[in-house]
Amino acid sequence: MPQIEILNQSLFLLINATPETSPLSIKLATFIAQDILRLLPLWLAALWLWRPALRGVILKSTALTVAALLGNWLIGLAWPHPRPFAVPLGHTFLLHDATPSFPSNHGTIFAMMALCWCCSPARGWGWLLAIAGIAVAWSRVFLGVHFPLDMLGALLVSVFWYAGLSPLWSRRGAALTEFLESLYRQLLAKPIAAGLIRR
Repeated sequence: MPQIEILNQSLFLLINATPETSPLSIKLATFIAQDILRLLPLWLAALWLWRPALRGVILKSTALTVAALLGNWLIGLAWPHPRPFAVPLGHTFLLHDATPSFPSNHGTIFAMMALCWCCSPARGWGWLLAIAGIAVAWSRVFLGVHFPLDMLGALLVSVFWYAGLSPLWSRRGAALTEFLESLYRQLLAKPIAAGLIRR
């Protein structure tokens, strides 16, 4: 077994919960692992509706995240690294399909979102996303559905795509944002006119 895989498994066993772990810790980790991601689209939608100045970074972070997830899918096809429970190794406290573990999609979403927002005027949101991403990464290793290096891989994939696609967004992003804002104003003209949401 390669040394990096031995290190990966050793780190996993240090973090992974056991049957002796308190049920409260398992419940907290489960909430972090599953529910924080579910709040992310609601947060982005709320910012779009009531913080017009942030629409550019909302679209950029969404578009680059989708590209990074496509990259993850291609990596999974080329190198389908098994999840801990498929090895098998450690203990699993979260139901999950035996899809390739590397890199983590959850980790990629938060890493890319954090990168995009940290490199924008609204960088405070970026730091909050980074903290949330660290918590999600820990929880998914703790619950036994990812290895630590799956999370490092997610960060590296995100940095790669961010560096590669940011110049393209700089050239095309403003036009795309303007087009989608125009479409939004047409489709939601009535609630905008009523003052329920921002123009």
